[in-house]
Amino acid sequence: MKLRFSRKTLCIPYLVFLLFFVIFPMLVIVFYAFTDQNNHVSFQNFLLFFSDPTKLSTIAYSVVIALITTVVTLLIAYPVAYILARSNMKKKSVILLLFVTPMWINFVLRVNAIRELLNWVGLLGEANYFNTIFGMVYDFLPFMILPLYTTLQKIDNSLYEACADLGGNAFTALRRVTLPLSMPGILSGITMVFLPSMTNYVVSDMLGNSKVTIIGKFIETYFGTDWHMGSMIALILLLVVLISTAFTGGFKTEENVRGTNL
Repeated sequence: MKLRFSRKTLCIPYLVFLLFFVIFPMLVIVFYAFTDQNNHVSFQNFLLFFSDPTKLSTIAYSVVIALITTVVTLLIAYPVAYILARSNMKKKSVILLLFVTPMWINFVLRVNAIRELLNWVGLLGEANYFNTIFGMVYDFLPFMILPLYTTLQKIDNSLYEACADLGGNAFTALRRVTLPLSMPGILSGITMVFLPSMTNYVVSDMLGNSKVTIIGKFIETYFGTDWHMGSMIALILLLVVLISTAFTGGFKTEENVRGTNL
C-alpha cells in the first residue's frame, strides 16, 4: 500500500506541538489566573494586582527599563549595521561575527563577566538601574544588529545613485531611502529587544544586587508560592507583550511594512 502525504498530513506534527506546548499551557495559566485557592472561579487576583501600587510600579519600571534598553541598543546598532552593510570592507563578515560570538557563550557566564567588570570599575551596587540597562544592552545588542544588517544589505545601490542624480545629499538619502527601507529591520530588532527586556530578571538580579525588581522577577517569585497570582501576572504580561507587538508592527508582513514607509 502506497503512502500519500498531503499538506494536511504534514501539518499534524505542528498541530500536536501547538496543542501540547502552546495551547494547553496557556489554558493552564488562564485557569489558575481566574481561580482562587479552592479552584473556584474568581477575579480576586485581577483586582489585587491592579489595587497594589507595588505591582503597578513594577510594571512601569519594567516598561521604562525595556524602552531605555531598546532605544540605546538601536542607537548603537544602527550605525554599526549601516557601516557594515554599506561598506566595501573585505573582512566585514568577520566584524559581524565578533558581535555575534558572545551569543555562543552561556548567558549566566556573560552576565557574571559584566558583573566583575562593573565591580572592577566601582559601579556595582551604586548605579543599580544603570547596571541593569548596561547589562541588557550588552546582552541584546546582537539581536538588534543582525536584523538591521540583513535589511540594510538588501537595499539596492541604484536607489542611492538615483537620489544623487535628483539632487539629494547624504541626509536626504538617509531620510528618504535608508530609513524607510530599513523599517522592517528596525521593527524586528525592537520586538526582539523590547519584549525580552521586560522579563530578563537574571540581569536585574545579578547586576542590580536584587534591588531592581522587574515583572519577570514577580512571576518567578509568585510561581514559587502562589500559582494563581503568578498566572495572573503572566497573563497581564502577555497582554502587554501583545499590545507592544501591535504598536511596533510585529503582526505585519514585511511587504506591508515596506509599503507603508516608502
